[in-house]
Amino acid sequence: MGLYAERVLPRLLALAMRAPRLVPLRARIGAAAEGVVLELGIGSGLNLPFYGPAVREVIGVEPSAALRAFAAARAAGGGVPLTVLEGTAERLPVATGSVDTVVTTWTLCSVGEPHAALAEALRVLRPGGRLLFAEHGLAPDPGVARWQRGLTPGWRRLAGGCHLDRRIDALLDSAGFRIERLETGYLGGPRVATFMYQGAAQRA
Repeated sequence: MGLYAERVLPRLLALAMRAPRLVPLRARIGAAAEGVVLELGIGSGLNLPFYGPAVREVIGVEPSAALRAFAAARAAGGGVPLTVLEGTAERLPVATGSVDTVVTTWTLCSVGEPHAALAEALRVLRPGGRLLFAEHGLAPDPGVARWQRGLTPGWRRLAGGCHLDRRIDALLDSAGFRIERLETGYLGGPRVATFMYQGAAQRA
C-alpha cells in the first residue's frame, strides 16, 4: 500500500465521517443494537458513543491500521467494551453464530466483494440476530444514477474503493437477508454520494 492509502486516506475518511448530518443515523442504529455487536469496517469508531446499555460488547473489524488505532483511542475514554480486530468484511476473524447484531455503516460501498461480506455477516449472526445498516448507494433517479455509474471508476481510486452505484437492498436480498425495515432518501449534499439506505434485516 502507498503513503496515500496508509496515511492520508484514513485521516480523510475519519474527518468526512464526522459530518453532523450523519449523527441521527448513527444514533438510531446504536439505539437498536443489542448484545454482542460486530461492526464491519469500524473505521475510527464514530458509532461507539451511540451504543446503549443493551450492548454488552463491540467487536470492530477493520483492515486499516491507522483507523484501528483511532477506534481504540476513542474507546479508551470509557463506555462499551471494545475489541478491535485486523481483518476484512469478506473474511471475518469471528466465530460462527457468535454475535447478536451486525452493524454496517458506510462500509458496503467499499468492500471488494459485498456478496462475500454479507455471507460472512450471515455466518456470524446467532439465530434471530439482526443486521443494522446505514449505507449510501444507487439512487432511483435515472439522471443521478447515470452520474453515479460514470463517476464510480475514478471515485473508487480516490476514496478507498468506494462505489457510488451499489443497490444496497438488492445486495441484502441476494445474500439471503430478509429486510424488515428500509428507509431511503437523499441525506443532503451532492446527490451522487448521498442517497441513503437505512434499516434492519434478518436471515431470510
